[in-house]
Amino acid sequence: MSSRSEPGTERLTLCALASIGCLFAAGPAFAQADLAAATTKLTLQVATAMLGEQCRRIEAPDPASLASVSLHRTFHDDFDAHPLLDQRWASYYAGGPTWPEARYWGGEGSDFRRKSTYNGEQQIYVDPRYGGLETTPLGLDPFKVKDGILSIIASRTPPALKAVLFNNEYISGILTTQGRFAQQYGYFEIRAKIPVGVGVWPAFWMLADDGGWPPEVDIMEGRGQRPGDIVMTTHWRIPETQRVERCGFDFIVPDAPTAFHDYGVLWQPDRITYFIDRRPVSEIKVPVGFGVPMYMIVNLAMGSKTLEAVGFVDGESPAIVAFEIDRISAYQIDER
Repeated sequence: MSSRSEPGTERLTLCALASIGCLFAAGPAFAQADLAAATTKLTLQVATAMLGEQCRRIEAPDPASLASVSLHRTFHDDFDAHPLLDQRWASYYAGGPTWPEARYWGGEGSDFRRKSTYNGEQQIYVDPRYGGLETTPLGLDPFKVKDGILSIIASRTPPALKAVLFNNEYISGILTTQGRFAQQYGYFEIRAKIPVGVGVWPAFWMLADDGGWPPEVDIMEGRGQRPGDIVMTTHWRIPETQRVERCGFDFIVPDAPTAFHDYGVLWQPDRITYFIDRRPVSEIKVPVGFGVPMYMIVNLAMGSKTLEAVGFVDGESPAIVAFEIDRISAYQIDER
């Protein structure tokens, strides 16, 4: 798995468990659960066994080995309205404190915060205010809301606008809470259908709110050419060597493209646990560098040189594809 970092960051290295399938270990299928509601209070089950230095799968744990964690909701969007109406989300990667506000909306170089060249992405993230090379808004909206479902839609760039949009093959959308909502520790969850196709790369993930990288938590990434293949990964940096490490697992959710499922991560002071339909599926001892609040990102990229089984877009890639999202929520751990 690759980091969705700014261009020029270090090449990621495999974790120590790669030789036994750390980065691609097919998991069990999970039945669809009735999890449509995001209650204000939530209790999750986590493993209590001692953690080693690397990540591990949680294989059919004995209920007696689990402990309950109580949480209360701190962020919620069930997408009954357009996501850009209430300032909860930004539609681009945030810049630094000296980044001119106008640079988000158009002109030469305005694509810098609207894709990650490092990843080989072939889309540009747009919104109705964005003008590409021009300073006049193009009115392109990749966000559609219907019956409480947000669709982030990727579509081939209209030929007449391709030059204005820096010759990107697709237009698509990203939503981020950087500078608007961030939290240290807690549970972060998306309920969504995972789109598929050549070059299709949906993701729900987190980065440090102070702009540093890593840490990075990839709560859910879809491998577009492997329907039902969901990958969950943690990224961190070794201070002594400055080398970036990662460790994670793939899980098979056969109906992920057609049915809504919950994908989440519980970040505690000592461990990070990944969940599918609120069942723990893997965990890792919290690596170094996770001492800052993190913010949430959800996006639909097109094309990748870093994530296996996504690939570059070609003639077989869908002309239009939607990442359907029912809700996104965050919870904080209750004080004992």
